[in-house]
Amino acid sequence: MRIVERTEDGPSLPATLKSGSEKGLSLTGWFGRWSAYRPHTGLLIVNADDWGHDAHTTGRILDCTLRGTISSVSAMVFMEDSERAAAIARERGLVTGLHLNLTTPFSAPSCPLKLKEHQQKLSNFLRRHFFARAVYHPRLGRSFEYVVKAQIEEYSRIYGTGPERFDGHHHMHLCANVLFGGLLPAGKIVRRHFSWESREKRLRNGLFRKITDALLARRYCIVDFLFSLSPFEPPARLQRIFSLASQFVVELETHPVNPAEYQFLTDGEIFRWAEPCPIAPFCAAR
Repeated sequence: MRIVERTEDGPSLPATLKSGSEKGLSLTGWFGRWSAYRPHTGLLIVNADDWGHDAHTTGRILDCTLRGTISSVSAMVFMEDSERAAAIARERGLVTGLHLNLTTPFSAPSCPLKLKEHQQKLSNFLRRHFFARAVYHPRLGRSFEYVVKAQIEEYSRIYGTGPERFDGHHHMHLCANVLFGGLLPAGKIVRRHFSWESREKRLRNGLFRKITDALLARRYCIVDFLFSLSPFEPPARLQRIFSLASQFVVELETHPVNPAEYQFLTDGEIFRWAEPCPIAPFCAAR
C-alpha cells in the first residue's frame, strides 16, 4: 500500500488523510495544502533523521525546519535530548515519526538498565557483519520484541500519541527479526530500502531487498522512492531525484548534523532544485 492513491487526473488525497483526526495534524494542517499540489503528480518529502539524539543534532534539524527545507523528522527516544525534542515538536506542530534505534547505545539517564542490556545484545548481533540484518535470530526474538515495544511506548508517552510512521537508525528497522517478527504495527508508514542507484552493486543484497520490499508493500504504506541527500556529486544524481519527485512520491533522507548537508539545507540551494515539485511532510495523523 502506498501513501498516495492515484487517479487518472493525478494523485488524490493521501489515503492516510481520508479519515482525519482531532489530534495532531488534520486536513487543515500540513496536508490541508494538498490542493496546491494538484497540478503535480508527485511529491517530495524531505525528512531529517536523529531528532532528539543530542542538543546539537536537534538544533541543526530545527533550524532547517524553520527555514522550510525539512518537512518531517524522525525522532529517537531514550536519548539525551529526546524529551526536550519532543516538547519542541509538540509546541511547534512538527511532523514526527519513530526512528527505531537498535544499534546506538541509549544515552538518556532515565533509560532502564535492563533495556540498555537488551539493546546491547541486538547491537552486537546486527553490527557483527554486513548481512546480519538479513538473518532471523530466534534466540534474540524476545529481546527484539522488548526493545521495539519499549521505544513505541516511550514515543507515545513523550509525544502524546503513538507513532504513525517508522524508520530506523542505520535502517535496522528492516532487519529480519523486526519485519518477519511483525514487530511494527500493520498499516503504518514504514521507510523502504534505498532505491537503486547506478553506482550500486545489486547482487550484494538484492534478494533481501526484493523480499523485504514485497513484505513492506503488502503490510505497510511506503513511498515510491527513497534516496539520501548526499552525495552531492555528480549533479546529475540530484537532478534525477528531484525529477522523479515531479511524478512520484519521493522521500529524501537527510542528516543536518552533517556539515555539508546542513549547508545545502540552509543556504536555499534546495529550493532551486525542488522548484518543479512541492516539499511536503508525511501525514502523521489518521
